[in-house]
Amino acid sequence: MKKNKKLFKEALKYIPLASQTFSKSHKVHFKDISPYFLKRGDGCYVWDEDNNKYIDLICALLPIIIGYNNKRINYAIIKQLKKGISFSLPTKIETELSKLLCKIIPSAEMVRFGKNGSDVTAAAIRLSRAYTKRDKIIFCGYHGWHDWYIGKTSMSIGVPNKIKSLTKSFKYNDINSLEKILKKEPNNFAAVIMEPVYNIEPKDKFLEKVKKITKKYGCLLVFDEIVTGFRVHLKGAQHYYGVTPDISCFGKAMANGMPISAIVGKKKIMKNFDKIFFSTTFGGETLSLAAALTTIKYLQKEDVINKIKKFSNKLIRDIKKIIYKLNLNKTFVIEGVWWRPAFGVCKGVNKLYLEVLRKNLIKNKLLIGNSFNFCYAHTNINIYKQIITRIETSLRQTSNTKLGINNYVKKNSVRS
Repeated sequence: MKKNKKLFKEALKYIPLASQTFSKSHKVHFKDISPYFLKRGDGCYVWDEDNNKYIDLICALLPIIIGYNNKRINYAIIKQLKKGISFSLPTKIETELSKLLCKIIPSAEMVRFGKNGSDVTAAAIRLSRAYTKRDKIIFCGYHGWHDWYIGKTSMSIGVPNKIKSLTKSFKYNDINSLEKILKKEPNNFAAVIMEPVYNIEPKDKFLEKVKKITKKYGCLLVFDEIVTGFRVHLKGAQHYYGVTPDISCFGKAMANGMPISAIVGKKKIMKNFDKIFFSTTFGGETLSLAAALTTIKYLQKEDVINKIKKFSNKLIRDIKKIIYKLNLNKTFVIEGVWWRPAFGVCKGVNKLYLEVLRKNLIKNKLLIGNSFNFCYAHTNINIYKQIITRIETSLRQTSNTKLGINNYVKKNSVRS
């Protein structure tokens, strides 16, 4: 950790949090256990600045869907690089990718590009307000850093109260919590924006009910598929669950790590961008467009998402077997959805047990956050064997009383 620590100390002098991204910062990782910096990646492996090699189960917060340093995607980027990156006028590749998205995604009839998820979720809110001539928004899930959303979270510092008052939230799988808000102000809400699925599956036709209720009250339904797009299904969670929204937002896995996002929707709605100002200097940056085209075609040709699904379901089954074999079934569970499973603790068990387990996983060179994030490179049988072996080792270490887990929990219980 010598180089990591030195770089971290230097970075803190010049960069708040020593990171451009909160979820990659030291605030969410373990001091002196998690590496502070990575320097390269290949397939599903990453190396830190001290040359420690990890199997990466974070996948850059989910943009990596195929793997690091993929030859096909690298070739597409280099080929485009030789032609140019940014130009003074639009390029053909913008139309090519837009046509492909409209062909694949159920809600897509027109497309605009951004560089990150917050670009297009903010654009979706402005578009919804312009189209409906209403101001207020209802959300469910995480939607980026812009004022309209972050003002209703615990990180709202810097957001004016007037902006905060325009946004309400509702609970996932609780249709009554949504209708309660709309009933109070039936003509004031421009849109309901939500992640169609995150850590739990929709129940009792929840998404169908949301669509029906938005139509009833005259507001637009926006699916934030920044995370789910090109990961749950090639055509998005909207196809997987059979509910087509008015507007959708995509990003992350769309270009296997290159910075690009997209807002798509019905033509009658999207045409309003002729009047609404949504403009970015780098929206038509060609390297990311080329990477996205190649990534999506790769996902199609290689049936990547189904292969990841089979891999994930097998891993989930085998982890459950190990938990029972080690008599940890009254401590740990596997929860979440197939595309983002996670360790959890049984009812009544201190959550600090998860912290101990995660530290052991990282010590055993599995770089992991709060969930398992998979890419195509993980599906190799030899990689699978390494992952499951390291998980079993970590669970054994966690259950070993010699490690003083009970003392650790008692010592740190004030934090739980």
